[in-house]
Amino acid sequence: MQINIKATKMQLTPKIKDYVQEKMDMLERYLGNIPVHNCDVEIGKSVGGQHCGEIYRAEVNLKVPGELLRVEKTEKDLVKAIDKVKDHLRMSIKKYKEKKITKKRKGNIARSEPDQGEN
Repeated sequence: MQINIKATKMQLTPKIKDYVQEKMDMLERYLGNIPVHNCDVEIGKSVGGQHCGEIYRAEVNLKVPGELLRVEKTEKDLVKAIDKVKDHLRMSIKKYKEKKITKKRKGNIARSEPDQGEN
């Protein structure tokens, strides 16, 4: 899967880039044969309130047929933010696949039932 990684208000080091790539590659097994049109990952650093310190944000936009799966998480640690995004995106992918399967099954049931008005 081709991933576009963007860093906001922080340096995108090779170590961070490799970590993001590794986590997104883990999601490929959940995608199965679903084609990914586009995968954008944005990580960034922002300053929280007076007592919060630095807050890291990770966001993933995954374009699949018919839908855009988007997950955004903030944490005090960049690695935790990336991990949370991966976990929630995994759940979104599973939900998307279940929705597709349900639609397909409903379509097959509707076509296989005979019309009750015919004699």
